[in-house]
Amino acid sequence: MDKKIILVPSDFSKVGQMALNHAIKVAQTTNADVNLMHIVPKADMLAEAREKLRIAQEMAKADYNFDIETTARVGTIFEDIGDFAEELEATLVIMGTHGLRGLQFITGGRALRIVTNSQTPFIIVQEKPIGENGYDDIVVPLDLNRETKQKLSLVADMAKYFNSRVHIIVPGETDEFLKNTINRNLKYAEDFFTEMDIPYTSRISNLKSDDFDDAIINYATEINADLISIMNLPEVSLSNLIGGSYVQNIITNKADIPVLILNPRSTTKVSIFGAYVGGAG
Repeated sequence: MDKKIILVPSDFSKVGQMALNHAIKVAQTTNADVNLMHIVPKADMLAEAREKLRIAQEMAKADYNFDIETTARVGTIFEDIGDFAEELEATLVIMGTHGLRGLQFITGGRALRIVTNSQTPFIIVQEKPIGENGYDDIVVPLDLNRETKQKLSLVADMAKYFNSRVHIIVPGETDEFLKNTINRNLKYAEDFFTEMDIPYTSRISNLKSDDFDDAIINYATEINADLISIMNLPEVSLSNLIGGSYVQNIITNKADIPVLILNPRSTTKVSIFGAYVGGAG
């Protein structure tokens, strides 16, 4: 199997350090390499960036006994993070966000724009370090969108490596057509995780699709979840959810729960680390 690589874009802030914290734990569990990246707008800033990366490299060795690779690059965060992830053939990008407010460059809105410009899956973290066992409990929201099923194989990868419990949540629709659509997606997910022998629970929210982001965050907080997995769907869906607000609310959630996020693709089978093979079609 090809070597797995986790890319960590950083601005050397606290959330940047948290992203590296998550990346090293995931890398140790999945036998992956970690590349810490810093982007500067001008070439004359490269020397300072490389020195900061060297210090970060030494700290990672001292704190985690883990060797990371580093990259300093001239460019813009919106284009070069995704481009470099493709060049590396990175399996995952783990990146920190400062929420919707803050002066540092990767705020919640910008983080979403970076994700949208990349075909590599992302984990977006805030200031919460990864748990001792990694991602024990993963919340998987399912809505009316057909693409919502694409994240299941990514979740299966994480669950297999970390022996995670999966918690499916769906909006509580009363309209018969919407309810039937959601029930089909729920049945698909339940069959999928049963086939993969991954423990799961299912919950129907008391909130409808229009307030589903609140339901997701409340549920994840209630069960002390370690990860939420969502799709980045910028188009208006049947449930009138717009990616720019719904997704942004999830990745900047007040509980600081990390979010695994993927752009829609042309297949329902998307794997990060190869633990998922086959599965429900």
